[in-house]
Amino acid sequence: MELIYTYPACFYPDDDGITVIFPDLPGCTTCGFTLDEALYMADDAACGWILTSLEMGEKLPPASKPGEVVADEFENGFVNFMRLDVESFAKKFNKKPVNKNCSIPTWLNTLAERANLNFSQTLQDGIKQRLGLV
Repeated sequence: MELIYTYPACFYPDDDGITVIFPDLPGCTTCGFTLDEALYMADDAACGWILTSLEMGEKLPPASKPGEVVADEFENGFVNFMRLDVESFAKKFNKKPVNKNCSIPTWLNTLAERANLNFSQTLQDGIKQRLGLV
């Protein structure tokens, strides 16, 4: 299971750089001095917006389809669809641990401790495997 989303972004170049707006992600706006920087910042802003929404349990808005979003031609705008790898973004920037309380049978605990297993790592590995992330 990959956390990859595709959303349209409107790019507006001017003398100061390029402003980027994601019409489907309310309030998700960023900018960059060059196109490369604007693309990087757009990816960062949108991935952060999506990850925050997911962590808060919010439902993501549907992405507009090609042709549904039109940039303002009078501002030399153009639309680009962004492939947003939120999973990679989360692995890179979201290291905040969450404590979970779980119960296992005593015999299993004894064997795991004898094997010097790291319970947190083992739980993470098991969840990733169960979700198909490994």
